[in-house]
Amino acid sequence: MTNPTSDIRQPQSPLLLGLGLGLTAVVAGLLLAYGGPLIGLAALLAGGAALVVLRDVELGFWGVIAVVCLLPFATLPVDIGITPTFLDVALGAVAGVWLLRLATGQQRTVVTAPITLPLVVFILAAIFSFIFGLANGPLTPTLLRKFAELLLSLGFVVVVVDFCRDWRRLERLVRVILLAGAAAALLAIGLWLLPDDTANTLLNALQRLGYPGGWVIRYIEENPELAERAIGTSVDPNVLGGLLLMIGALAGPQVVAKRPLFPRWLSLGIFGALALALVLTFSRGAMVGLVAGLGFVALLRYRRLIPYMLGGALLLLLLPIAQEYILRFVEGIQGQDLATQMRFGEYKDALILIGRFPIFGVGFAGTPDIDIYLGVANVYLTIAQLMGLVGLGIFLAVMATVFGYAFLNRHLFKASERMDPTWLGLHAALVGGLVAGIFDHYLFNLEFHHAVTAFWLFVGLATAATRLGAAAADGS
Repeated sequence: MTNPTSDIRQPQSPLLLGLGLGLTAVVAGLLLAYGGPLIGLAALLAGGAALVVLRDVELGFWGVIAVVCLLPFATLPVDIGITPTFLDVALGAVAGVWLLRLATGQQRTVVTAPITLPLVVFILAAIFSFIFGLANGPLTPTLLRKFAELLLSLGFVVVVVDFCRDWRRLERLVRVILLAGAAAALLAIGLWLLPDDTANTLLNALQRLGYPGGWVIRYIEENPELAERAIGTSVDPNVLGGLLLMIGALAGPQVVAKRPLFPRWLSLGIFGALALALVLTFSRGAMVGLVAGLGFVALLRYRRLIPYMLGGALLLLLLPIAQEYILRFVEGIQGQDLATQMRFGEYKDALILIGRFPIFGVGFAGTPDIDIYLGVANVYLTIAQLMGLVGLGIFLAVMATVFGYAFLNRHLFKASERMDPTWLGLHAALVGGLVAGIFDHYLFNLEFHHAVTAFWLFVGLATAATRLGAAAADGS
């Protein structure tokens, strides 16, 4: 569709802002009276954030990225049957403002891409499986909220593609992702360097924001005698590794690009922080994903990246902390460590479930038979469990559409020193995520909403980048 002439960043109605301010004040006042000062303050902050997004929706995108990277599990101190998370508020604000602009006529057209149709079909298939599977378990408020979060993250792709109507907007979002990812990496490294008791005390302070308490430091095989695993504020080291690998794959081309988004020294620093934090997670699947993403970039375009990759591999071999990391890789390949053996068991059980319910899966509420269960460290088997082979096929069709669209337009980027590294990095992030998905399930797990959001954000940005390249070639 064609681009609208109206500016997406500035709503034109002062009355709308006035009504928003008034409604926020009234609601906050009622909550203050009946719910206490903390809930009233939370309502004021949430309302203020919504008004900021209403004035400039791009700030809402920045907020989504910041929450995903830095406070992914934070929740509002409000219990209305469900407890909204910071990410719920951020995503809801952006999507709500986008829909409001369409409803009020401030935006009259929606920019789409080839991914739209298969994505909508995938969303409908997820809804069907959810409803179909309610016979297998109760519909609880928590389950309903988490499934709604999944749909919100999937639908966010459409909002991202529509928002990125020029390359400058897309570049700004990519810069924010790189900076927020570097901040998350430095935070994870800093907490890892601290004494365990000190780091645990600091992380326990996040209980006020809905984070788990108690002893939250993680170790290899949950054994304090083995090495500590970096978690940052992501709770789970594998989930943190998944986030770092995608942002690291995005950052890789910037290291060798002729026109990087940041000064060369800063690009190197960002990538170095991301890579080091990833090593400290001891997430083998995430490291394989990062290597796959960078290898995709090196083989397709930037051969100059290969010496950096070889240098990183040599550094891993020499660093004392990396020796245990390499040992775990060897044990994983040989199937000797506990985590790998558990994965093999999960794969076997998942195939049994899929064999019994191959078409539409068992849904999201539970399993009908007591001898099978949901949960397997593989995103593809996870989707097949939940949505059957039909759902898995549609998911693969969505991914094929993204990469097919990129392949058909690849020649448009080769000559662009500005667009090429960003476009290639976004697709490298997806390659890394899809490869890491062979070893873990956080990219389609209701418990890790931020990881799901991060993956589909990259899907939207990669699609938008290809669309912008094609539009530039057409002169539109």
